[in-house]
This record gives sequence, structure tokens and C-alpha cells, in this order.
Amino acid sequence: MIFIVVKFPVKPEYAEEWPQHVADFTDATRAEPGNLWYEWSRSLADPTTYVLVEAFQDGAGEAHVNSDHFRTAMETMRPLLRHTPEIVSTTIEGATGWSAMGELKVD
Repeated sequence: MIFIVVKFPVKPEYAEEWPQHVADFTDATRAEPGNLWYEWSRSLADPTTYVLVEAFQDGAGEAHVNSDHFRTAMETMRPLLRHTPEIVSTTIEGATGWSAMGELKVD
């Protein structure tokens, strides 16, 4: 599984509208073959920062970054950002999705 987390530092004047600006990209990415999840969250420490957690089946990431909706989104997002987003991207061998957190099991 390809696991990616990206921090998007949004300009303050666009922070409230960010979800609407990325809605088409979000929908298109979630519909891609091999997409496991694509979830946005907003930082509690800095409400102008959005965090994206996404995952793809092995081999599906290349199609994602080469898609028309990806290229369009990069151009749409760029003027709304304070600086370059930070990313962690890794492959987790053998993983296919979320696992239960054993330390906080709820019956």
C-alpha cells in the first residue's frame, strides 16, 4: 500500500473555502481505481493548515499523479497556498487498509 500524508498551508483568506476549492479533485481521486481512501482534516493547532491522508493500492499512485484531475488541481491549489506543502509518502508492505488499534480497544 502507498500511504501519503500531506500538510497544506492555506492562505488565511482561503482557509474556510478550502474544502470547496478541492472538492472536484477529492471526488475524482476517490473514484480512481486503486484508491483506498482520501481524507481531509483541519489542524487544531493552525486552522489554516489542512492535512490530507490518502492511500492507494500498490502501483496505483503513478496513474494518480499523471491524471488530468491531478494536474488541474495542482494549478488550482498553488495560488491558494502560503508555501510548498510538506509530504510523507511511503510504501507499507503487505498492508491493504486500516488496522484496529490494540492499545485502545473498544468492545
